This record gives sequence, C-alpha cells and structure tokens, in this order.
Amino acid sequence: MKTNKRQLLGLAAGALALGLNVGIGAASAAEVTKIAVMVPEQGTDFGWNQQGVDAARIVAERFGLEFVPAEGLGYGDVRPTLRELADEGASLIIAHASGYNTAAPEIAVEKNVAVAIVDAPGSIKPGLVADYTLSGHQGAYLGGHLAATMSRTGTVGIVVSGEPPSWNSQSAAFALGAKAAKADIKIVYAVIGPAAYGDAAGGRRVTEQVIAAGADIVFGQGNGSSFGMIQAVETTKAVDGGKAWFIDVIGDKSTIDKGHLLSSVLWNMVPVYTAMVNDLKAGTFGTKAYTIGLADNSVALLKTKYIPQDIWDGIWGMRQQIIDGSLKVEEIYDAQAVRALMTSVSAQE
Repeated sequence: MKTNKRQLLGLAAGALALGLNVGIGAASAAEVTKIAVMVPEQGTDFGWNQQGVDAARIVAERFGLEFVPAEGLGYGDVRPTLRELADEGASLIIAHASGYNTAAPEIAVEKNVAVAIVDAPGSIKPGLVADYTLSGHQGAYLGGHLAATMSRTGTVGIVVSGEPPSWNSQSAAFALGAKAAKADIKIVYAVIGPAAYGDAAGGRRVTEQVIAAGADIVFGQGNGSSFGMIQAVETTKAVDGGKAWFIDVIGDKSTIDKGHLLSSVLWNMVPVYTAMVNDLKAGTFGTKAYTIGLADNSVALLKTKYIPQDIWDGIWGMRQQIIDGSLKVEEIYDAQAVRALMTSVSAQE
C-alpha cells in the first residue's frame, strides 16, 4: 500500500482524538528546565546522530536549559536509560531513533515525562508524546535532478541503511527528481539491511556493487554506514573509468571529503526542537506535527565547488518553484511504492 504524509498525519490525528477522549496525558503548560537527547551511535557521524545532539544542545543553550546527551546507546532496550533520565529530572527526552518509538511512549506514561519520538505519528499523546517524523524530500528531489543532470553513465544509485519513512520519502523524491531531469535515467536501488544504520562494512560492499552496476553518482542514506559508502565511492571507479560521486544526507561532510562529495541534503532540526520546547511551555506538546522544508532552510541542498554554476542556477530556480508551490514534490513513505520507482532493486532482508 502506498502511504503518504496525509495518511501518516491521519494516524496522528486519530491518536490525538483518542488521547483527548479518554483523558490520557492531558496537555498543560509545563516548566522546562532540562532537555535530554538519546542517540544510538556517537554524535560525531556528521549525520542523523550528530544533527540530533547538536540541535538539542543549541536549543538547550538558547532557552538556558540543562543539556544531557546520551550517546552510543545502540538499538536494544533503552527503557533503563529512559527511566534514568526521567528520574534525573529531564523535562523533555528526545528519543532520536525509530527503534526507540515503542519504549519511549511507555516510559512517558510510567514516569509522566514528555518524550519526542520519530516514525510513529500514531503514538502521540497530548502532554506526553510528540512525533517528529521528518522528511527532506524537497531537498532530495533537487539532489536527484542534480545527479541525473551530471551523470555521465546515465545511471545513478541509491543506497540506504534501512527503509524508515524518512529515508523512503527521500529515496522516492530523489528518483522523481532524477526522472524529471532525464526521463531515461536508470536508478539502481540497494538496501544494506533492515536496520543496518551503523554497518560501515555493509555500506561499502553494497555501494561498490551499485557502482559496478553502472552508477557514477550515489545517493547514500545511512548513519555510521555512510562512512563505508564514502569509502566505496573514493576507491571505486565508475564503469566509464571516471570518478564516482557521493550525495549525502542530513549533515555536511565537506571537512573530511577527499574530492568525491558532490552534495548533501542538509537537515536542520533546531527549529523542530525549538518548537517542542515552546509547545511544552504553552501546553500544546503532543498536539501537532513537526516538519522541515526548503522555505525556512531547515532543508537545503549543499553547494560544493564540483557543481557547475549553470547547473546550480537551474537547481536554485527549481528550489523557488517548490517553495512557491508551482512545483509539487510527492511524498511517498511506503517502501514498496519507493521500490516501484527504481530500475533495479537489491535488498538484504
């Protein structure tokens, strides 16, 4: 079944109505003194984990709050950590991994503490649980257009560390943007594993396979696994004998680039976490969806020196069309619908 954001928000609305009807977690204004963020890997990946930690730190400083980072927690049972943070007086716990979206709502109710989760809009509870299932699809569409325009081989690749909603929406938008630029572009899609977010070795192996299949530009979505993807791009020639390029997500790896980082779909979560704190203070936490997009620069496409100016000018004009609504980028969250957009699919399941 094809799932779009309207359907996801419908789930959220249903959960909200249920919470209000039975009086669970009734929202009320709260004093906010401490913000905690939980991440499965270290906050040094220039991506999902680092953006979560850095954004939470910035927001804590902005509001004068105590900041508690809990890093490298893995993907197992995090209930003990959630209880510990709640007992230490956290006003808001940001459970920054889709693997935490079952445990965090449970502890929110048990400890009466506000938590924020991802990829589970149906779990929201007024005053207790907010969901921030974010999508950088607008930036990914621009990235796909860029990749198809600059591809020499006529084939681009997408490598993902899993298929959560955020990755799916970007993969689909990238494919749609590529096809808009070049109707006959081939798109090789590969999944490292069902939850291979930290699998750098797998990222390298699968990316090498995608390049061998003809892709000279690879759009990689991973956490720690993205470092393996970059290694593959740096050490593997494209089938035409030329350089392979990498388009990253969420963070900016320019400082560690060895000449293969073409661009990145950048995310900025500071506006999202700022809104969460404001909602806690106003008593509206857990009653609304949070989004990112091109209009407020919470999503952006990284400009590097490797992108010709004329191509970038075209991308910039397309960005404005998306912002003003004259160009619509479809949001597709269902994995099977994403795979249907690809020329070939390889998945380790």
